[in-house]
Amino acid sequence: MSQRARASLPPVPPERPHRMEIHADVRVDPYFWMKERKSPEVISYLKEENAYTESVLAPAKALRKKLFGELKGRIKQDESSYPFFLRGYYYYKRFEKNKEYPVYCRKKSPKAAEEILLNVNELAKGHDYTSVPFPEISPDSNKMLYVVDFEGRRFYDIYVKDLTTGKLIGAPIKKATGNAEWANDSKTFFYSKQHPETLRSQWVYRHELGRKKDELVYEEKDETFDLSLHKSRTEKFIFLSSISTLSTEWRLLDADNPKGEPEIFLPKEKDHEYALDDGEDGLYVVTNWKAKNFRLMKAPRRPAKKEEWQEVVPHRDDVLLEGASFFQSHYVLSEREQGLTQLAVTDRKTGETKRIAFPDPVYVAGESANPEYKTNFLRYSYESMNRPDGIYDYGFARAASVLRKQYEVPTYDASRYESERVWAKARDGTSVPISLVYKKGFVKNGKAPLFIYGYGSYGSSEDPSFKSDVVSLLDRGFVYAIAHIRGGSEMGRHWYEDGKLLKKMNTFTDFIDCTEHLLKEGYGDPKRVYAEGESAGGLLMGAVVNLRPDLYSAIHAGVPFVDVLTTMLDDSIPLTTGEYDEWGDPRRPEYYRYMAQYSPYDNVTRQGYPHLLVTTGLHDSQVQYWEPAKWTAKLRKFKTSDGFVLLHTEMDSGHGGASGRFKILEQTALEYAFFLMMDGQKE
Repeated sequence: MSQRARASLPPVPPERPHRMEIHADVRVDPYFWMKERKSPEVISYLKEENAYTESVLAPAKALRKKLFGELKGRIKQDESSYPFFLRGYYYYKRFEKNKEYPVYCRKKSPKAAEEILLNVNELAKGHDYTSVPFPEISPDSNKMLYVVDFEGRRFYDIYVKDLTTGKLIGAPIKKATGNAEWANDSKTFFYSKQHPETLRSQWVYRHELGRKKDELVYEEKDETFDLSLHKSRTEKFIFLSSISTLSTEWRLLDADNPKGEPEIFLPKEKDHEYALDDGEDGLYVVTNWKAKNFRLMKAPRRPAKKEEWQEVVPHRDDVLLEGASFFQSHYVLSEREQGLTQLAVTDRKTGETKRIAFPDPVYVAGESANPEYKTNFLRYSYESMNRPDGIYDYGFARAASVLRKQYEVPTYDASRYESERVWAKARDGTSVPISLVYKKGFVKNGKAPLFIYGYGSYGSSEDPSFKSDVVSLLDRGFVYAIAHIRGGSEMGRHWYEDGKLLKKMNTFTDFIDCTEHLLKEGYGDPKRVYAEGESAGGLLMGAVVNLRPDLYSAIHAGVPFVDVLTTMLDDSIPLTTGEYDEWGDPRRPEYYRYMAQYSPYDNVTRQGYPHLLVTTGLHDSQVQYWEPAKWTAKLRKFKTSDGFVLLHTEMDSGHGGASGRFKILEQTALEYAFFLMMDGQKE
């Protein structure tokens, strides 16, 4: 490392011991004071940390600029999505050259004149952060509902626009979740609001255009549940779903009777998760009732006891049923087998089922925009680690797929890269899949830099998708790996259950074992191993670096959940109460003691640590900024090695980072420059 990089000294925050005691265990947190988000001292400290990070990475300034150019160069400047058809219009979004945000549009026919619904670039003027999802169009196609977040904390303002006049209707609804659905009268819509402190989606309201006061439709009082709503593809129902980690409860609203009351489908039951879809002839239920990997059942369109349900697709020990979508003539199951996604299409008349075939050894496939119930095809997306995203239509009659749009990645040649899947043996004998991509010609001689990514929480599977950013690493000789560790659902529901609560340590040891397997097989140089994880994956990084700091040369922990015990003991912190089924409730001694074994902040010890880059957002609603800030300070205090510990805070964004398509690349360029600098690469 150059003398210039070592010249700047990191900021040293003051220590103000805060004593916490529970279960006869005392913890003292010297940096508890950092929780004061609006404190000038906190803001000043975060800015000092940003300045220090910039000073350390100063020797990589030219490299960072080059990386940004590469990343931006792989984005087609005037890209547009493939249109989807809904109620007589083709809807799509497009980007304009050098613009950060999309323009949402529609046409009456492919050759008709374009109608601009919303230019997000215009809305974003004067704002450092702007998030605007695709608008919700009213059933009569004459009105549009859109939501805007200018901070990144996921509080949205709701606007309604008359598409015939171009004027806004009424005043905006402030501080909502952004989740809203139209009733069929095109003048009523429903939306949800979150608690201002806990951020839990708690209330659903009815808004009628022209009326000043909105009516409360439903309140979810259980603090471990979140509310969401969506409309069935048949447009017969608006579903209100209350969701916790291990239990769900759904209500049905008649979309033709917006003033009606929601009717409960099946009350909450411990450890029972289910989801509904309407098939006109009944409601279809994806349920884990007597089915660990879920099965598909059919129920009447009215509330019915489970005993009245009819089995449509039975439980399978080797296949995880992740979802079901119903169309007039067919239904589609989203499944996962041996870690890979599958789409199974069934003819509703004949019962014949066919799986869509995919060409790559590791890939991800999923439904794309399919808003119409009466359709003769399924639109889906497909990509792999070396193949960019493509949009396909699978014709129900021909049972064949047609490529509708291959998204272009400028300067990228897929033939120069290849992917594969290998299996690592975990210390308890479990086989763990790993997805890999590298440049063709790679030789397993133990000399390449190895980059390994992981997540492993909430049952969320980390799919082997195409990431154009990673090409900048592959072109510099890196092998890029995704470890599909326990805590996700890649191998079925048991994969999740074996990586949570009192089995959470499996997640961390799996990642370590995957790393060691790849090194043993010659995929990387033991002195050039790099790792990355974000959010709960940041927790993974924090635990792994405490357990095996010698195994990694440098680590990036993005928006990391690292102060597990303190956060889970404070139910005023956003989203905490809904997490007990994931991590455990530390108010119970057995969970407290187990979490204390791995909580990264509590397990920082006097030892050598690798180089670390920690990134966060001041307005993060998922993992509060003070967790990574405190962790950074404690790591610096205890480390015995010369490794850098850097903290970079996005002062104008939240959990997902910057909002613009180019702006977010600046963050990626910073992260990659960090890794390449630590690897000794200058170009």
